[in-house]
Amino acid sequence: MTDRAVGSRGEIALYQTPDGELRLEVQLDEETVWLTQAQMAELFGRERSVITKHLGNVFREGELAKESNVQNLHIASSDRPVALYNLDVVISVGYRVKSAHFAHREHSDRGA
Repeated sequence: MTDRAVGSRGEIALYQTPDGELRLEVQLDEETVWLTQAQMAELFGRERSVITKHLGNVFREGELAKESNVQNLHIASSDRPVALYNLDVVISVGYRVKSAHFAHREHSDRGA
């Protein structure tokens, strides 16, 4: 389920899984979604430090350019800007997170 509202930076979509387990409010702008590291951690069920590691690798390895895939948003309640990552980054991080998870699981299943 996705609800939308128009905000000053574009639309805001509220995504909730059918079972209600996951509920995310995401920015919609420039025809893509924008998530924070905290939202990605919630989405993928991982610690934020894991997301940070994979984000660094995505940009360091040149898979995506940081300049065109990251926006900094100033939020009144925060003393510094919050980085928002577009859908391309979310997909790349999700692939890496899930790949690492399944590789670890397969390794563990073999008894190694």
